[in-house]
Amino acid sequence: MPRPHLLLVDDDPAVRSSIAFALGTEGFDVHAFANAEAALACERLDDMACLLLDHRLPGVDGLGLLAQLRAGAIASPAIVITSNPSRRLRQRVEEAGATLIEKPLLGNVLALAIRTALALEGDRE
Repeated sequence: MPRPHLLLVDDDPAVRSSIAFALGTEGFDVHAFANAEAALACERLDDMACLLLDHRLPGVDGLGLLAQLRAGAIASPAIVITSNPSRRLRQRVEEAGATLIEKPLLGNVLALAIRTALALEGDRE
């Protein structure tokens, strides 16, 4: 069975590296980028099973990136990760059809959220 491809965008190199490593050990193929521009240049966007987007990115933030991906017909489930989200941000993430996961990412909460998103996506097909 092929490993699901994940798009990870986080500007913190240590966080990006640790998330990519942890999800790699969980059986995912992680394509990690430091910003929205680099992610949008990825040639495999159509292959991504799930999008993991830090909200606080330099330049275009995570929700802005998600809007650009959606405009480019990338319909993969999305998870926005951030710390201390406001009520307004929670609402905006929900309106965007994404899931919000708060940092710090404890245990396997992110892997479980990805598997849940993939299972829900499979149920819709």
